[in-house]
Amino acid sequence: MYDKPMLSLMADHNRWMNEKLYAVCADIPDEARKRDLGAFFRSIHGTLNHLLLVDRLWLGRITSKPFPIRSLDQELYADFDTLKRERADTDVVIAGFIAELEPARLAEPVTYISFVKQESVTLPLGLILTHLSHHQTHHRGQITTLISQLGYDFGETDMIYMPGARTAYFHTQPPAEA
Repeated sequence: MYDKPMLSLMADHNRWMNEKLYAVCADIPDEARKRDLGAFFRSIHGTLNHLLLVDRLWLGRITSKPFPIRSLDQELYADFDTLKRERADTDVVIAGFIAELEPARLAEPVTYISFVKQESVTLPLGLILTHLSHHQTHHRGQITTLISQLGYDFGETDMIYMPGARTAYFHTQPPAEA
């Protein structure tokens, strides 16, 4: 049910979008990036922190190297440059994990204690990796809204516009000439 090339595509899309958004955010003054703009995690910086925190929480669960957290809005890094570097490093880890993954493992169960429900949950690894990508997409949508409200342009966000997305993952050949 879970497709490794699609998971690789989603991981690369997340990396591509994170690079784009962090580049735009680097031009936003720190005060504006950290200003409470009414988002679920208050600010652009708060939402970027949340994404990194949760990605590391999930990585800890799937690699059996726990990443303990105090709250879902816990600030990992107040300094933007550090947050940006750590985000890039984590994106490399996610892509590497998927690249080295044997497809059969995607169906394997992963059991963890839910931070939200405070109970044991078991899910297939493929679903967790899909969720990780969708969670990033969800919150990046919030970030792009906040960036737009501040008057900054982040460009295209659609996966189909990511360089290589149309062919690199599915070994698509051009149609044969009739």
